[in-house]
Amino acid sequence: MKKPLLLLLSISLFSVCSYAQSEATYSVTFMSNWTQTAHPHSSGNLPGNAHWSKLVGATHNDQVVFVEMGGLATPGVEDIAELGSNTIFFTEVNSAIALNYANSVIDGDDLPTAEGQIIINDIITTEDFPLLTLLSMIAPSPDWMIAINSVSLLDTDGDWIDEIILNLYPYDAGTDSGVDYTSTNMNTDPQDPISSKQGMTPFSNEIIGSITITLEGVILGVEDVILNETVIFPNPASKAITISSSNSLQAIHIYNVLGTEVITLNNIGSNSQLVEVSNLPSGIYLVKVLDSFNNISVKRLVKL
Repeated sequence: MKKPLLLLLSISLFSVCSYAQSEATYSVTFMSNWTQTAHPHSSGNLPGNAHWSKLVGATHNDQVVFVEMGGLATPGVEDIAELGSNTIFFTEVNSAIALNYANSVIDGDDLPTAEGQIIINDIITTEDFPLLTLLSMIAPSPDWMIAINSVSLLDTDGDWIDEIILNLYPYDAGTDSGVDYTSTNMNTDPQDPISSKQGMTPFSNEIIGSITITLEGVILGVEDVILNETVIFPNPASKAITISSSNSLQAIHIYNVLGTEVITLNNIGSNSQLVEVSNLPSGIYLVKVLDSFNNISVKRLVKL
């Protein structure tokens, strides 16, 4: 069994601190089983341009569900299932991020052929957002897709799971009534619930693919410094943030989820600092603040 890389952030503080929740990094591998052998079509072949749209999704908590068997497809899920378009879905995920229901958007590659694999690396999340949702369009099709809904990356003991392997079957998004891969558009009004296409033409009872979710590493962080009260507002933010502290600020370092430092401010010398963040991509960032007494605070920033 693969052993996760365990790192510990050690910080020397004058004031009291406590350990924060852990942060886990996962990779995802999607393997397609969409072949004429596994899912024989009456024509003798899959459609000539058979492919998969981008594998997309989110890490989130149980306060939001993006796609659910038996539920109605959201506009974002409908666009993925019918068009392979992710714009509306990403808006739905970013809205959940703003509400603190989701942690990050997952924007994986597409697969230009029916067979093959998609690999997504560096999916980073925390114990507050332990659920994983992913989906991709079976293309071309009226509204057919694969999806996994709210798969927990934590076991019942609260530990990160080393590996999860899931078999995938085709789903019908319930938004188009076409019966074959290249059927003309037939809007389903009112729309039907999302349902399984397993064993229904043009699919067999075989899996159409599998997803392997692998733990690549775990990082233990440090909570905010207790005596040095640092505040970031607004948070979430789209344009600029103000960072203020009970002590004079010495330096500010902002890191993206990959650990890359994206903003550095040194020699500040005041208790408050305006920081422009409009050029940063939407997502989650860590803000490390060093004050004049060498106390360190680590804060989470949501960039809209």
